[in-house]
Amino acid sequence: MTQQKLLRLDNASFIYPASLSKKYASLYRMSVTLAEPVDGEILQQALENTVSRIPTFGYTLTGGALWWYLRKLDRPVRVLPFQQLHQFSIAGNDGFLFRVSADGCRIVQDIFHVLTDGNGGMTFLLTLTAEYLRLRYGITPEYGGRILDPSDAPSASELADSFDDFSGKHGALEQNDAAYHLRGRVLPHKVLRDVRVKLPMAQVHAEAKRRDVTVTELLTAAMVAALQDVRRKDPFRRRSVLKVNVPVDLRKIFGGRTLRNFSSYVVLGVDVRNGEYDFNQILGIVRAQKRLYSMASELEPKVAKNVELEDNFAINCIPRVLKKPIIDIIFKLKGDRYCSHTLSNLGRIELPEAMRPYVRDIDFILGRQRGNSGASACVGYGDSLVLNMSRRIAERGFEDAFLKQLASLGINADDDQRNI
Repeated sequence: MTQQKLLRLDNASFIYPASLSKKYASLYRMSVTLAEPVDGEILQQALENTVSRIPTFGYTLTGGALWWYLRKLDRPVRVLPFQQLHQFSIAGNDGFLFRVSADGCRIVQDIFHVLTDGNGGMTFLLTLTAEYLRLRYGITPEYGGRILDPSDAPSASELADSFDDFSGKHGALEQNDAAYHLRGRVLPHKVLRDVRVKLPMAQVHAEAKRRDVTVTELLTAAMVAALQDVRRKDPFRRRSVLKVNVPVDLRKIFGGRTLRNFSSYVVLGVDVRNGEYDFNQILGIVRAQKRLYSMASELEPKVAKNVELEDNFAINCIPRVLKKPIIDIIFKLKGDRYCSHTLSNLGRIELPEAMRPYVRDIDFILGRQRGNSGASACVGYGDSLVLNMSRRIAERGFEDAFLKQLASLGINADDDQRNI
């Protein structure tokens, strides 16, 4: 397949270059912890092979007269020294929109969201890990799902902008009320704190099954209940809407194999202006909302409206230098205004048998948020569900309230706070 020199950004990506600044970039980190320290030279070869298989990772961000584009780089990608997860410099990253490094036994991957969503990012990381293990230990991984064979040629469907399927359709924007935000002492912009919570997979699944909900619904409800606890003690509270933003993988609903961004979101929670809810009530509301809002008939108008705005002739004619502040202002006014927190769940990772003896843990962490105090991301592997709750404020009252709620459900959590 002939690779294009320029690719137009997918519909979900335009917000990210518009909001990029010296103190903020929409970043996330994924990592795999191995049984032995990572060999940098072998990781370098595995990285080159993986970028050949998933070529969009070999592009950089560039600006045209009217829009931003992805431009193919003519230089090889390099394994870079490990860094904390804070401001992302494209120029300081050899122009690439992601960064791979070795940190002891960990293969660490940081991604600027303009490149891909969580599904695409995890596909790249697991393919990279499988290739590293093949080169180092001579294993023969079974390819499929999120683990691609580096010897295969990339397909056009993997590079496609799946939002194009919504072009020509009409939609409508959601109407939401401004949500309550957690308060606290804001940390310096290069500091991000994380509470890493390790949950027994069996306990979480058993509790979810007992209550006839999914793991995402159970965790979301626990977070809404924790928000309610924190708000009750907040003397400066004004807003009464407690909502958690949950990303939705559109591939599972509308099909497609793209490794670029193809996700939307649902906002789940309660309004406590007329009184608080107990946990069972919150869980019932979250369950009903998640299942309704995730239906294709509910998501399609929202996605179609965003594509409709992008295709609008008048908007297309606005120069990019003017689009950037306009989109940035819209992001500030909308963005995180309508949610109190974010929970991104990539689900359970099932590795091929040949890889399992070498992989100890898999982590997923969301970077510093712009409008909210923090965000959570989780992934399941082996016997554990690992949830990383990152935040830009010093206080961890929300995290503690969430852990207390889990304990009341009989779910035992090991947690560890650190700077990332």
